[in-house]
Amino acid sequence: MSDLLLRPATELASLVRSGELSARELVQASLDRIDELNPSLNAFVDVIGDEALATADGIAKGDERPFAGVPVAIKNNRALAGHRLTCGAQLAGDWAPDHDSNVVRRIKEAGFVVVGTTTTPEWAILPWINTKRFGPTRNPWDPQRTSGGSSGGSATAVAAGMVPVAHANDGGGSTRIPAACCGLVGLKPQRGRISMAPEAGESFLAVEGVLTRTVGDTALLLDLLAGPEAGDASWAPPPAEPFSQAAQRTPEALRVAVVTNPPIDVPLDPVRVQAARDAGGLLESLGHDVEEAQAPWAEGPLQQTFTAVFGPLVMLQVAFARMVTGREPTADDMEPLSWALWELVQGMSALEAHLAVTRLQLYARRLLGWMAQYDVVVTPSLAEAPVLVDDVGWETDDPLGLFRRSAAFTPFTAIANVTGQPAISLPLYEHEGLPVGAQLFGRPAQEGVLLSVAAALEQALPWADRRPPA
Repeated sequence: MSDLLLRPATELASLVRSGELSARELVQASLDRIDELNPSLNAFVDVIGDEALATADGIAKGDERPFAGVPVAIKNNRALAGHRLTCGAQLAGDWAPDHDSNVVRRIKEAGFVVVGTTTTPEWAILPWINTKRFGPTRNPWDPQRTSGGSSGGSATAVAAGMVPVAHANDGGGSTRIPAACCGLVGLKPQRGRISMAPEAGESFLAVEGVLTRTVGDTALLLDLLAGPEAGDASWAPPPAEPFSQAAQRTPEALRVAVVTNPPIDVPLDPVRVQAARDAGGLLESLGHDVEEAQAPWAEGPLQQTFTAVFGPLVMLQVAFARMVTGREPTADDMEPLSWALWELVQGMSALEAHLAVTRLQLYARRLLGWMAQYDVVVTPSLAEAPVLVDDVGWETDDPLGLFRRSAAFTPFTAIANVTGQPAISLPLYEHEGLPVGAQLFGRPAQEGVLLSVAAALEQALPWADRRPPA
């Protein structure tokens, strides 16, 4: 049973549907695994075992929901009715919403059983988790290292076999970064593909998603989560065919660029660069037209402009916490970086914030114009190996320096949030006992093609059976 939760979610659902395994047995296996590993890895904020078992007891053999009886975890920055929503922050207190967010509701409707909520950096800002409130979350491949962020708790839970799949979201790489750190599949869908109802309207940067072990699970879950909700201001165009069907289709010969020049001036680990080049070589062996290219990423103060958009986005969470808890933000209630961003946002005018979004939109138009000559662009997922947890604690005298340090770790990921296009990190390689990911950008709203390419890479270089030492 210890390896049960390391199997694909679709396979586990089939076992429940056939009666070979009961939903209660499967959920109990997940809870046992959490009880065994969470004290050392710290992936969960709350575990809701009694509620999960009660839900599992209501799932019978033959349940036709696609994931009936399969355990799942929800990142603790989206509403799960009746359970505290902390966003990793002391300021949020223990306030519990009385509703499920859209993504949680759709996950439940697919038959998943929620076993708990997972850790996130405070307000989901950083690409690692080492918080004032909940402490560090660790990577099961090497507990001295981060599992990434901001969906690092979900990544640790999946990689360690506590759950087969977990909810994630991505505002600057927060699904793809932990996927690369933990040897998982992490897809950032097209902007507007999954509704952020009911708490939020459209988002320029953020989109919901999942972390899984296989491309097939990712594709089927995208089918289930995609689509607008009443009141959405905009949404992505519907796909020509289900994403799960596209993932099974052998892609036609595509034009591919391998890009290793970073969007900002930071050093790159040669191992990560080689992973991107090796991914390009693998695609060429599969019949695609591959060339190395220099992407025109850099244009003006890109990082500062991104911060001017990202800061107000994440600080909306602070404003929401203030509203529901009645507590005013103070430096004692927030980590230094969160407080620095809060003060930065307080000093911005509405015009400055709007101009920053406009600049990024213009940047995205020009960059996507260059990318239009390619079907897929391959880059490193990260600039370096997963950082040591002890090197990135929340206590700092230079909070914005810590923010710049995070960008040096993940220079390639935020580009897809600015352009809105889909991007995926795949765990193609390993080095010195750690996963090494390659990132693939797809054409706007063409997740189907991206998933078909990812599935072909998975078939050529399988990764799902790799196991971390934990």
